Amino acid sequence: MATIRIGLDQLPPAARTAVEEHTGPFLGVEEMTEGFNSEIAARVTSATGTWHIKGLRTDHPRAWTQRREAVVAPYLTGLAPALRWRVETAGWDLLGFEALTGHHADYAPDSPDLSEVASLLRRLGEASCPGIELRRAEQRLERYAAHADDLHFFAGPHLLHTDLNNTNVLVDDDAPAGDRARLVDWAWATRGAAWLDAAYWVIWLIASSHTPASAEHWAAEIPSWHTAPTEGITAFAAANANVWSEISTVDPDPWTQRLAAAAATWHAHRMTG
Repeated sequence: MATIRIGLDQLPPAARTAVEEHTGPFLGVEEMTEGFNSEIAARVTSATGTWHIKGLRTDHPRAWTQRREAVVAPYLTGLAPALRWRVETAGWDLLGFEALTGHHADYAPDSPDLSEVASLLRRLGEASCPGIELRRAEQRLERYAAHADDLHFFAGPHLLHTDLNNTNVLVDDDAPAGDRARLVDWAWATRGAAWLDAAYWVIWLIASSHTPASAEHWAAEIPSWHTAPTEGITAFAAANANVWSEISTVDPDPWTQRLAAAAATWHAHRMTG
């Protein structure tokens, strides 16, 4: 479920003062509405620059997601906005990221952004997985796999993002072609099989009006997709149909139901195709 968003003006004075030690006095604040993990999400401009600030209370049940982003950030050069500073004070954990320009990726079947997202996932597939504590893909899907033996398909040593929501991909049309997209929100960074991010993308593509065949065509633009055993892809589709069925039952918003329908459609395609 979504975390309740508050404004920067509701931070304790000590926390805001600590942030301004890095930014200088705020000249402009644009509160963000996208995303589900942060209580604070704002684009802040001062005389010294512009930052995207994310924050959670240190006693929040999802405080671990903030810590995960801070730990993984140094390993994401060229894949994600750079983390410039971190403030932990007055009961808050606040991250100051490089503020990117661009638009959220459009996943529609005719979108020019699709090739940029594919390029981004290819670059991610070439990145080394840091030796930090990360959840394992087989661990995350353990309750949802149709068969316990399916879990070995998901295990691997690769760094994964796993949340390919189009709002987590920013595309800068002014950057060089093939290097325009960046992934934000690494709270669910995971270690697993190299092909899994392409598979997660398939579900979001189907939810954006692609047929399963079209979505898998785009996944095939990622070299790691071709390392996936056919039965492994089918097992992943089955597990995620269960994941999204549960999410949409607990949190029956239109977007969760849309993803549940997409995951079920892909699973049916894999079972009959």
